[in-house]
Amino acid sequence: MVKKRTGWKTIIALTAALALLLSGCAGTNKSNGTSEGAVSNVKAGTNEAAAPVKGGELSYALATSPDTIDPHRSGLAVAVRAIRTIHDSLVAQLPDGTIQPWLAAEWEVSEDGKSYTFKLRQDVKFHDGTPFNAEAVKYNYDRILNPETKAANSAALIRPYKSSEIIDEYTIKLNLETPSNAFLGNLSQALVSIVSPTAAQKYGDQLGKNPVGTGPFKFVSWEENSQIIVERNPDYKWAPPLVENKEAPYLDKVVFKIAPEEATRIGSVQSGQVLAGETIPPQNILALEKDEKLQLFKSNTQGLPYTLFINQNKAPWNELKARQALQAAIDVDAIVKTLYLGTYDRAWSPLTPGTFGYDKSLEGGVKPDINKANALLDELGYVKGADGLRTKDGKKLTLHYVDGSPNREKRNDIAAIIQQQLKQIGVEVEVEITKDVRTFVFENANYDIYGNSQVNSDPEALRSFYHSGAVSVGGNQNLAAYKNAEVDTWIDQGLIEKDTAKRQELYANVQKAIIEQAVIIPIYVFPYTIAASKSVQGIKFDSLAYPLFNDAFIQK
Repeated sequence: MVKKRTGWKTIIALTAALALLLSGCAGTNKSNGTSEGAVSNVKAGTNEAAAPVKGGELSYALATSPDTIDPHRSGLAVAVRAIRTIHDSLVAQLPDGTIQPWLAAEWEVSEDGKSYTFKLRQDVKFHDGTPFNAEAVKYNYDRILNPETKAANSAALIRPYKSSEIIDEYTIKLNLETPSNAFLGNLSQALVSIVSPTAAQKYGDQLGKNPVGTGPFKFVSWEENSQIIVERNPDYKWAPPLVENKEAPYLDKVVFKIAPEEATRIGSVQSGQVLAGETIPPQNILALEKDEKLQLFKSNTQGLPYTLFINQNKAPWNELKARQALQAAIDVDAIVKTLYLGTYDRAWSPLTPGTFGYDKSLEGGVKPDINKANALLDELGYVKGADGLRTKDGKKLTLHYVDGSPNREKRNDIAAIIQQQLKQIGVEVEVEITKDVRTFVFENANYDIYGNSQVNSDPEALRSFYHSGAVSVGGNQNLAAYKNAEVDTWIDQGLIEKDTAKRQELYANVQKAIIEQAVIIPIYVFPYTIAASKSVQGIKFDSLAYPLFNDAFIQK
């Protein structure tokens, strides 16, 4: 068996190295292979070396409201901010990609890669007093697979888990359908973290409003569209190597304020009504860098960038030339520069820089070319009329562009710019902004273009969006309805390939095919940004750029 054992001396060394990485001394992350999980403090505070202070309440403004705080049922990144304060995972992934113990003390992997045997910590309890043990782990992973749970992203993350065996009270064996290079890393993610079996059975569908985990903070309350409050777990002593404080948090409470309006959220930070706020708009980033009362943190996320998916189940976008026309007519550089003022990096691939397997050779490959776009539509028989719009067989060439509300990260503005850009080649774009994205997009697939992104640590994330096995009538996640047997094979091989260089080549093939076949239009890499008072110290980030509050304190 292949054994994985990590001594505490090794963990301490790794933690020290990580602390240097996260200290904020480095410059802003760029898309040049820099570890995207590392945070850069764009304008560091003056008290970074101050001794931690116990007590106090951190108010933290969120850009949107979570859908649920049940990790297994959530589909929103914003929910992870709260989920991670309440719940822990079996293992932790460091920014360099290595996997380290957390709730699991050690593990062994079978020679065929299809089973993992975990030895669990024996000193952990859930907030409701339920013991953390092998039975709890089995319950959680089986719960994700149970159709009654209506699992969201967690179901994809736990794949190819199929069953588990309880060896003894603190030893569990997880069995997989196939070997998976992504499995351990995925177990580190918040959306497959461990919930209390007692609470899950007690609250059922309402667990998301009554979450119970083993994390550094306990859930207190959730006022819809207002705030979520968590308080210190005084018994906590099993923090991951991502943070320095292994004991209970310094803060008494974290109060997540729901503040969708950008002006309100940023104004609250500037006025001191809240001590920190997330998702800072580009125009405010430039101003806040000069504000002597505040500090700004920025970290590019990993996984899939914000991407426009072209629905191939809708004519004429099932035609390669029609999609290539869109690819040539949409000026992504102009969009990113206009809306994000140099604070967001342009995306070139189905993956973000910093994600394993990213193909840097795609950068600079797609350039706007109006003449090419017009020629392609001419070849398809679409003729421009006196109004400048194209028709074929008496039918106008229209594109149904669906986006969600509110205007997250200026995505509605992207739609408006593309509407004008495509008008130049005779395509009429009908933009529909809806609050019911689940029905419009994921259930009814009622769109020609829809944009989405996903934070993830491994290129296996491509499966849900580009593997033909992910195309379905209901609950569709392969948003382009893309079916390519060769791409399917590369993705399947990438999951089990042990040779790192060969695995990287497989994912490079996938990325090239997707761009060459104009399946998508990659737009931007999202930088997670926080503006905070200089009194706020010790916020750390995990490898996916989610904030951790174990080390956070309020400097008096």
